[in-house]
Amino acid sequence: QVRLVESGGGLVQAGESLRLSCLASGRIFSINAMGWYRQAPGKQREWVAGITSGGSTNYADSVKGRFTISRDNAKNTVYLQMNSLKPEDTAVYSCNADGRVGVANVPFASWGQGTQVTVSS
Repeated sequence: QVRLVESGGGLVQAGESLRLSCLASGRIFSINAMGWYRQAPGKQREWVAGITSGGSTNYADSVKGRFTISRDNAKNTVYLQMNSLKPEDTAVYSCNADGRVGVANVPFASWGQGTQVTVSS
């Protein structure tokens, strides 16, 4: 019922930046927390960053100081600004969100398909 679509991934060199976006669409009543996760080849998916509806943020230690999560509630969009990228940041980045949808105010939790980020050394 709620679709999340990521964009902004690509191939960059170490030290460069990328900005990911994730747009939520559907009969959304409200969105609570939104977050970014990543999965590198051969590894488990790991949490990267999260943001509450009020704008409070949290980051994994591995990205703290380099990545910034933000959201535009009017656009149902969450962003991930990634600076000083390292080869170990290479992964498929996915967003997720939870909230309520439709006139019945039903809870939802959705994931996007992901966008590839590749950082060359």
